[in-house]
Amino acid sequence: MVWIIFASFAIYTIFVMWFSWYKTKGTDMTTTDGYFLGGRSLTGIVIAFSLILTNLSTEQIVGLNGQAYGESMAVMAWEVTSPLALIVMALILLPKYLKAGLSTIPDFLERRYDLRTRQIASILFLISYAVAYLPVVLYSGALVLDSIFSLTSITNLSPFTLVLVISATIGVISLGYVILGGLKAAAMSDTINGIGLIIGGLLIPILALVALGKGNLAGGVHELLNANPTKLNSFGGMESSVPWPVLITGMLFNNIFYWAMNQSIIQRTFGAKNLAEGQKGVLFAGLFKVFGMSFLVLPGIIAYLLYGNTLSNNDAAYPTLVIDVLPVALSGFLAAVLFGAILSSFNNTLNSAITLFSLDIYKPIFKPQAAEKELVKVGRIFAFGLAIASVIVAPFIMYAPSGLYAYLQEMNGFYNLPIIAMILVGFFSKRVPSYAGKVVIVVHIVLYSLSKIFLADVNFLYVLSILLAVDIFVMLVLGRMNPRETPFVLNDSKKVDLTPWKHAKAFSAFLVVIMIGAYAFFSPIGVAEAMPNAYSPSQVVFLVVNLSIVGLVGWFWYSSNKKLEAAADNENESKVS
Repeated sequence: MVWIIFASFAIYTIFVMWFSWYKTKGTDMTTTDGYFLGGRSLTGIVIAFSLILTNLSTEQIVGLNGQAYGESMAVMAWEVTSPLALIVMALILLPKYLKAGLSTIPDFLERRYDLRTRQIASILFLISYAVAYLPVVLYSGALVLDSIFSLTSITNLSPFTLVLVISATIGVISLGYVILGGLKAAAMSDTINGIGLIIGGLLIPILALVALGKGNLAGGVHELLNANPTKLNSFGGMESSVPWPVLITGMLFNNIFYWAMNQSIIQRTFGAKNLAEGQKGVLFAGLFKVFGMSFLVLPGIIAYLLYGNTLSNNDAAYPTLVIDVLPVALSGFLAAVLFGAILSSFNNTLNSAITLFSLDIYKPIFKPQAAEKELVKVGRIFAFGLAIASVIVAPFIMYAPSGLYAYLQEMNGFYNLPIIAMILVGFFSKRVPSYAGKVVIVVHIVLYSLSKIFLADVNFLYVLSILLAVDIFVMLVLGRMNPRETPFVLNDSKKVDLTPWKHAKAFSAFLVVIMIGAYAFFSPIGVAEAMPNAYSPSQVVFLVVNLSIVGLVGWFWYSSNKKLEAAADNENESKVS
């Protein structure tokens, strides 16, 4: 039966490759806009699927289900709270990004601060991609493909060697997309793989519920809702990886970076044909994120009810479930869909990385007069090198002390908050000086590193909850002490139509309602039971203190802007008189 799995896998994968080639064959790949941004021609549906597929790879499918298996529905916060960040992106930041005509986030950092800040941010992004994100995508993908194809038993390779071989295979195929087709090829493949992922992703929890109900779907649903109601509680206690006080603080801050400022995610929004299409894509992705928990979290809960604590590690929950419940005839299709998700994350992150390298590092440092054709060529060479580095690092992820998803998110903590601080302060404070960006990066990395030493047992989301306020405060203080002489002005590049989508605000309100509804359903007022010590006084105190600090920094920000603008007005009046 193995040949059936391989045949269905090959047919689906080859079709997606052909579709991507067909849809991109008329795009000019010799220009930076054509290669890096798909010719600024992407529609809302394409953007939505590309956002989801870049986000949804096996590191998330395996990692989040693994966390749910070991904990509870509390980990659905990574999915269900994402619409808040996507609303911020659609209504506040995307109009500014498209107005400026950005190609990269560091591009804005140079305009607002200076070239060195742009390059430091680009290097931080690239290091993160090389040592954390891309290797985790490859490693988690190897786990799933091994489970479906039984490659360990077929090849007799050691786990380390097998991960290396599978990672190299993924890397080679991905380079074909990125080097030949650029962003548009990746985005088009995402459209097809997105449809397949929805079908295949929902198939696993449905089949798992049938297995839980011993052949009866309704029985499986009944067992899920009644066997262990505390596992269904979405409000994590003190021991949870997502304690409830961080949902509107550290988790929100982390999501804002990921969905509104992470180059590998938002690059496809820079390629939107206009603001309305960009907003549609971002908000449609938000709708998908709420329902994504059905195959990113629920299978982990079902796996716990089926297997108890018998699995070797939490990250084995999803691969084990796939092997046990999926008919052999469908295994090839699911493998192809998951393979597409792996390629999507790898492709789009590689594309973002080479955009950063070509436009933010190579051109300004090594060859300012480089032609667009040369920048594309250099980017392709860099993609090859980065792919090799990621393949080499991937097998070592198996030695990470925590789960896949936790490892990835904690590594992002080293650089995500100063990026948020620089962008928010950059847009909404006109007088903060250029050197403030460099200072806040150093301050944050030092403080976050110290937290890993002295607060090693404290959940990193608690740390992020405090550090964003600290980062913004540092920049505002520097602005009060030494304001820039001329206010920053965001010029209109006039590259795309900036007319907003007329239903953007109404759709955003709808997202908030269904997000709240999801939390109410998976809570003690819905189908869940409260966990022991879920609402300890210390958590309440932390939330109150945290929100107070954020409020004080917000007040200081407002008063600083007001004071600096008043001082500037007085200075201008003095010059006139």
